[in-house]
Amino acid sequence: MRWLVEEKKAHYIAVIKGNQPTAFAQLKALPWDEVPIRHTASGAGHGRQESRSLKMMAVADNLGGLAFPHTRLALRIHRRRKQTGRQQTRETVYAVTSLDAHQSTPAQLAGHVRGHWKIENSSHHVRDVTFAEDASTVHTGNAPRRMASFRNPAIGRLRLLGATNIAKTTRAIRDLPERVAWITGITDSPHPSAT
Repeated sequence: MRWLVEEKKAHYIAVIKGNQPTAFAQLKALPWDEVPIRHTASGAGHGRQESRSLKMMAVADNLGGLAFPHTRLALRIHRRRKQTGRQQTRETVYAVTSLDAHQSTPAQLAGHVRGHWKIENSSHHVRDVTFAEDASTVHTGNAPRRMASFRNPAIGRLRLLGATNIAKTTRAIRDLPERVAWITGITDSPHPSAT
């Protein structure tokens, strides 16, 4: 983050999760009840209804700031999701940004955070869930990075070939391993039995 702001003169928005316990605890402890909701949005799709609200507050470095470099605004996004036939779920997400309040509207900030989740869902979620990366017992030395260097091109290749559901596609490959020849470009036919 320092490199982005200091060297590249760019801005960032970072979603803070529980794996950053100090910053997460600081954000959660802010007086959010005293802050009005600055933006709301709702929508429906994929069999669910979702509503989101955003609160934001300035962070003053001279008052201690947050354990995150160059933070100017703290954000709290509260999401409510209702899947068809299921109970409503609620989730609160915290984020920080180097942008000042006059540099971006609450709606733009909400859009940027939502954009982060698109990336999270399209790449990281596939790696975490479909390829069970978080559950992997490979965690010494460079092994995790090497495994990621196999997973990322595999996901990219499947997307280039038009796969919209990576989990379904990997199951199809598991069930008929000959399909790997087509995916890797060894044969033109997507159906090995046709060759």
